[in-house]
Amino acid sequence: MDGAVSALLCRTSDRGGAAAEGARELAGALAERLGVEARLVGTPGDPREGSYEQDLRDSHGCLLEAGGQLEDALSDGRFPVLLAGDCAICVSTLPTLARMRPDAHVVWLDAHADFNTPETTPSQYLGGMCLAGACGLWDTGFGTGIDPGSVIMCGVRDVDAGERVLLDTHGVGLAARPSQLGDLVQDLQVYVHLDLDVLDPGVLPGQLFPAPEGLSDAGLRALLAQIAEAADVIGVEITSFTAPQLARRFATIVEPLLPIPDKAGRA
Repeated sequence: MDGAVSALLCRTSDRGGAAAEGARELAGALAERLGVEARLVGTPGDPREGSYEQDLRDSHGCLLEAGGQLEDALSDGRFPVLLAGDCAICVSTLPTLARMRPDAHVVWLDAHADFNTPETTPSQYLGGMCLAGACGLWDTGFGTGIDPGSVIMCGVRDVDAGERVLLDTHGVGLAARPSQLGDLVQDLQVYVHLDLDVLDPGVLPGQLFPAPEGLSDAGLRALLAQIAEAADVIGVEITSFTAPQLARRFATIVEPLLPIPDKAGRA
């Protein structure tokens, strides 16, 4: 399967300045491994702290583009690799996934659950509410379709009190240990959401919302290899890469998920 690598440089709800450049550099490194050209979408906007209503309004075009990039790749039978500054893209990508691949599960690798709603959010941050929106707990304006029961989380360790109640009451799956994830996704069709703050802050510098006791770089690579071996991986979105200078190294960490062509050109 051919890969389709896209980097959204436009602002969604970015509150830090390194993520757009990180998305650009990591997209280039991953595209090189896949033997394709990375598509760069939009231009970086100024990071700022705004409410989720402001970011939904101001970033509407960028969020639409995220869903469009995923739809284009899946429609063409390619393996989507989508990079962006933060997790807010999932308000459009996951509803697109649900429409086009209704049997797919979502593997959510992130330090945060991003499962707040307007009623529970302490920060008004769209990136901390996006998965709940994609699951239909609140109206983002981009549709829904993802069953919370089809989401399997791993690495989540920084959860607000209101989120925890919502996770429990909506049946979101949780791998208590990374070693359990392979069994949970065995023989499933999965789309991987990878927020690189799932890593320990000591591994990835510059994280905007660092959470201690995350994965090591070797641990993440092993986890991704475990997913790829157990499940049918149909795509990946990667966010919060804050170290552009380390793009080649981190491309090696992500590599187990990708349909890398062999020397005969077969993926």
